[in-house]
Amino acid sequence: MRTIIWFIYFWGYLLLSWPLLHKGLKAQKNGDNSVGDALAAKYVPQWCGTLLKLAGVTVTVTGRENIPEGRACVFVANHRSYYDIPLMLTQLDAPHALVSKKEVDKLPLVRGWMRLLHCVFVDRKDSRQSLQCLHEATDHVKNGYSVGIFPEGTRHKGPEGTVGEFKGGAFRIATKAGAPVVPVVLHRSRDVMENNGGWMRPAHVAVEILPAIETAGLDRTALKALPQLVEDQVRARLEAANPGVADD
Repeated sequence: MRTIIWFIYFWGYLLLSWPLLHKGLKAQKNGDNSVGDALAAKYVPQWCGTLLKLAGVTVTVTGRENIPEGRACVFVANHRSYYDIPLMLTQLDAPHALVSKKEVDKLPLVRGWMRLLHCVFVDRKDSRQSLQCLHEATDHVKNGYSVGIFPEGTRHKGPEGTVGEFKGGAFRIATKAGAPVVPVVLHRSRDVMENNGGWMRPAHVAVEILPAIETAGLDRTALKALPQLVEDQVRARLEAANPGVADD
């Protein structure tokens, strides 16, 4: 029943908010981002926050003070669950653009709100298009919009406490824009749905925001080492929360 109510709310909210979305997209098309920015800042967390509540998700967040104030940055998070998206949109300092797979751009209404957020849609099978999207995301950061990305490229399905390889694209967005990288560690988000055969059950999720890493002025060696550095930081926090996982 919880899962059914969740989906009713998911689509019902989007349908009822269509006039607001249309207003924002129309203004955005005419070159005015302020209307869409204000609408997304108010209604996206409202929608996603209710989705989390309906699923029975409780969240503990630590480290919000590590988010650079008044500066665009690149949030880099491990990826375990579909629920990582509403978590990223509600548990940081504000909802920010996400780098998402192209399939999400096919979802009616969802794609509209994501466009108001300045999200970028990547075709992982098309290297040229992927590069173009990274350039687009970099431009967003240069224009003052923070971006969130999952550098593993897909949901990591290994044991809780493990992480996949962090690919370099996310970090090129930050380094080309001269923006700080903010590592985000998501704990136990698979407990909400994926670990239950696709059914939603109450779960507690922890979100750790680690200290920002400045990229401006880094030399070539440091830039090359950045993805591994952040991956190691995230892995260390996951292993600390799951003692013994490194020995499995």
